[in-house]
Amino acid sequence: MSSESYLPFIIYMGAVLILAAGMLTASYFLGERHSAKSKETPFESGVKPTGSARIHFPIHFYMIAMFFVIFDLEAIFLFIWSASLRDTGWTGYGFGIIFIAELSILLLYLWKIGALDFGPDGKKILKIYHEKIKTQVNEMVDE
Repeated sequence: MSSESYLPFIIYMGAVLILAAGMLTASYFLGERHSAKSKETPFESGVKPTGSARIHFPIHFYMIAMFFVIFDLEAIFLFIWSASLRDTGWTGYGFGIIFIAELSILLLYLWKIGALDFGPDGKKILKIYHEKIKTQVNEMVDE
């Protein structure tokens, strides 16, 4: 391909960069610069804030979010794999089976360490996490 075929793309990228820089510069010079006590509060609705806006969530909420991301991406990859199965042939089928096997091993591992135990008697992984944190704190105190 010749460099002339890239010319429209280069012009487009230049225009995008100039436009973005212009908008950022204009907002910097034209924006308001005042601070008031109400600007420092989490909400400017007139309601007096109670407590801190920073809430500490237990770790299992983050674990659930990570599991969702992992297994949601799995579904996306498997859908794309199934849509292109005719084009990829047996090679694509083999790699798809390897991918499913890896995800199955991951699921079994998570199940084994107790990461999927969300009942009242579960949370084996949280107990391990808290014990690890306690040992790290004790090691820092001992030093």
